[in-house]
Amino acid sequence: MRYTLRGARLVDATRDPSPGHLTIDDSHIRFVSGEQSAVDARMEEAPGVVIDATGMTLMPGFIDVHTHGGGGYNLQTTDASEIQAYARWAPTTGVTSFLIAVVGVPDGLPEAQLRAGVAAIEEPQEGARPLGIHLEGPYISQARRGAHPPAWLRAPSEAELELILSLTQGRLRIVTLAPELPGAAAMIRRLVEAGVTVSIGHTDATYEQALEAIALGATHTTHCYNAMRPLYHRTPGPLGAVAQAPQVYGEVIADGVHVHPAMVNILVKILGPERTIVITDALAGAGYGDLPFDFGGQAARVVHGVARLADGTITGSVLTMEQGLRNILAMTNVSLREAVGMLTQNPAHAAGVADHKGLLRAGYDADFLVFDDALTLQATYCCGRLAYATEAWRERPGADAQENAEE
Repeated sequence: MRYTLRGARLVDATRDPSPGHLTIDDSHIRFVSGEQSAVDARMEEAPGVVIDATGMTLMPGFIDVHTHGGGGYNLQTTDASEIQAYARWAPTTGVTSFLIAVVGVPDGLPEAQLRAGVAAIEEPQEGARPLGIHLEGPYISQARRGAHPPAWLRAPSEAELELILSLTQGRLRIVTLAPELPGAAAMIRRLVEAGVTVSIGHTDATYEQALEAIALGATHTTHCYNAMRPLYHRTPGPLGAVAQAPQVYGEVIADGVHVHPAMVNILVKILGPERTIVITDALAGAGYGDLPFDFGGQAARVVHGVARLADGTITGSVLTMEQGLRNILAMTNVSLREAVGMLTQNPAHAAGVADHKGLLRAGYDADFLVFDDALTLQATYCCGRLAYATEAWRERPGADAQENAEE
């Protein structure tokens, strides 16, 4: 089905908010205007159903490359249907695609969880699209393990890596590891050879060890500041190395709990908006209320807006991506264009999908969001299909086209 949204402001990492219109043809963006008054022959011939988007801002759908779940659903699961249920919930937060985060399991490899992730990717589903798997561990530092129990940790093994690559069937997108561990260098080389993004994280690496990992091909950093050797003036640690490597992206949990807002602002100044990736690191409790849930089998709950294990340890967050957008704007001095890039184009590069996701561009997937002037999410479209909408959006002129787009 073809439809056009008219009268909105369009914004992505390459364009500041400007009036225009967006034409969708089935699952792809067909045309993006530069100016509302511009006349384009293709648009005049076949705009399809016209939706009045006056007063709204359209931006690409958010891509969360580090999330463990939300809405009561875990991505660390042996049941592919639970991942698919998360995918149906995620558009309520502006997420149109995501990586399935898999962590360790006691005394072994998360083989069943990896198989479930692959199955969820390959089976048809509604809502947000799982783009691949982010394996966070089990090759991480004992000293910087965070909420990962010691029983989950393993020493890097080339044989185990080959098993993981076989199990994931080309669906592995990011691996978080501690580069200082014996055997990690060989693992980095093999992952890079396989086209997998290597992320420095949960690490006690020195500045020099992090530089070595970057030289081997690491291009990503897992939740900067958290679960890593700190940045000191005499011992710069991993962040000192990342800051000086223009090819390396850095994640940040923009919930105001894991990282102080001032430190978020400093990170963005160091890396620049072009290398910063906003993530949620969310758990099943995100958007779930103050109810018990679990993280990899560990009991957890939300206490005063913070996810904690039974012993009080802060674990992943309960942040949602649309709140992350508002938070990053409040915590830093970036423009809306720059902030949007941190939730769209930058993670698209990390996930290896920047050639068809993360921008409002003709030929790209029709993953886009509709926000009002208060930056409240009004609608989410995944590959051209309406996946979430408020009643106010459904009541706008042309709203029937949204319903038709779902059919």
